[in-house]
Amino acid sequence: MSLLPSLINHLQSITGCSLDNHRSRSVGGGDINVAYRLQADGVDWFVKTNRAVLADMFAAEAAGLQELASQQQVKVPTVVCQGSDGTQAFLVLEYIELTSLRGDSASRFGEQLAALHRIPQAFFGWHIDNTIGSTHQHNDRSDDWVGFWQRQRLGKQLQFAADNGFGGKLQSNGEKLIAALPALFSDYRPHPSLLHGDLWGGNAAADTQGNPLMFDPACYYGDRETDLAMTELFGGFDQSFYAAYQQSYPLDAGYKTRKTLYNLYHILNHLNLFGGGYEHQAITMTAQLLSELH
Repeated sequence: MSLLPSLINHLQSITGCSLDNHRSRSVGGGDINVAYRLQADGVDWFVKTNRAVLADMFAAEAAGLQELASQQQVKVPTVVCQGSDGTQAFLVLEYIELTSLRGDSASRFGEQLAALHRIPQAFFGWHIDNTIGSTHQHNDRSDDWVGFWQRQRLGKQLQFAADNGFGGKLQSNGEKLIAALPALFSDYRPHPSLLHGDLWGGNAAADTQGNPLMFDPACYYGDRETDLAMTELFGGFDQSFYAAYQQSYPLDAGYKTRKTLYNLYHILNHLNLFGGGYEHQAITMTAQLLSELH
């Protein structure tokens, strides 16, 4: 499968790069987008495409990558351009050959992520909304982390679940958990950090020189524990990563409980994206949290 000629012409026009002798091939781009490697003279790009109406999704991703890059802590792919040619939305990044994040690379990633999280931000939320997967992620500015999580994270996903027909115990216990949330933060006051926002094992790697990098962000300013929790949800991170992070920026003891709260957000999102296979897990996690609050 190759990129449409209309998109090639559009990219040539807006970048000023000659793509006359280009070659493109389909590569893995996740569950949501179609992705390609595009090569020409002096060009080696990773191109993600989707329906034209989703151009804002790529604009937010580009903004996240650019803000992460501006912090100069963790490597991310350089943004070439993003937009729509009227037929397809696209995001063009530098192409980076990826290898697994292990050993020294994993340790350095732990140190770099800790350094990123140490940089204080002015508020919780972000300057624009974005997506988590293909789900709208609300990022209204707030000075109240617990309220932000109640309204814009857990509350939104539970509402999406209700709209998708998932009610019963999930909703009743979800409402109880939202009301009880302040108890999880009685002696813990997180400061806003710039978060990757979707940091599972498939969104971090190393380049061929062993430099760690991350990609496919869903950025916002929030509790650093949410990034760490996501790394544990589906596995894929070396223990040397956690040891280096913990040595650089030790986690609060309450993280062991709060990580279930933070990962509940992602499990609810998977329920809303992929269906009922995640309902039992969401109910179990909610019940576990409620039991620890009583």
